[in-house]
Amino acid sequence: MTTQAESTRPSADEINERVMSNGRDELSRPPQALAISGLFAGFTLGATPLAVAFVTVLLGGGDKATFVASLFYPVGFVAVILGRSQLFTENTLYPVVASFDDPRRVPATARLWATVLLANTVGAFVFAVAAVKTGALPNDVVSQMVQLGDEAVFGSFWRNFWSAVLGGWLLATVAWLVEATATAVGQVLVIWTLAFVVGVAALDHTVSTAIQVEAALLQGEIGVGDWLGWLGTTVLGNALGGVVIVALFNYGQVRAPRA
Repeated sequence: MTTQAESTRPSADEINERVMSNGRDELSRPPQALAISGLFAGFTLGATPLAVAFVTVLLGGGDKATFVASLFYPVGFVAVILGRSQLFTENTLYPVVASFDDPRRVPATARLWATVLLANTVGAFVFAVAAVKTGALPNDVVSQMVQLGDEAVFGSFWRNFWSAVLGGWLLATVAWLVEATATAVGQVLVIWTLAFVVGVAALDHTVSTAIQVEAALLQGEIGVGDWLGWLGTTVLGNALGGVVIVALFNYGQVRAPRA
């Protein structure tokens, strides 16, 4: 016998339809609205590295402090995703699936990617400036953010690339699962659980990790070339993880021929 809970659980086809509908809506928004939303998302996601740095400092550092701090990593993602702000890693799913369904949407998707990525980057950089240069934060918190950014940049290319692939996969999966969840509480749990994995595994993200990297840049710990090289690698990895592992595979499972 099918229970009520089972009968209301959305199918993969239903989730895909919600994702495509969301993607079509995003592609219809004017560039100015996308840019403003992306700026807000980039700045607001600063809550993530800020919370992690504060908790790490308060607990005195070490492995246990790192683990507990990672529990607060999802804060910025909850604010951005539930607020429906434009985040690059979410857009490796929604407009991409809509483009799979109608390839004529590919140019519009490329424009949306460029707009949102640039806006996210600017918003993140503004937050980094506010955190590092205004004196608003204690020096030890700023130093912790800088240390995390320094560690992120000086991994090898392949370490950073595959870290970004896994981060892009998990955060695009968040976007997919949010469409399967009917309540705000359920959506928070989905975001918190998967974003926590991103944080505790120190996976690279084009915005949240970028704020730490930009803090290191502003403090003179790394150069502009280091920052841009890391950012390019991370964008590529996040995009690949979201598009191939989440968007393509999930779209494929509902569009594959059936007997």
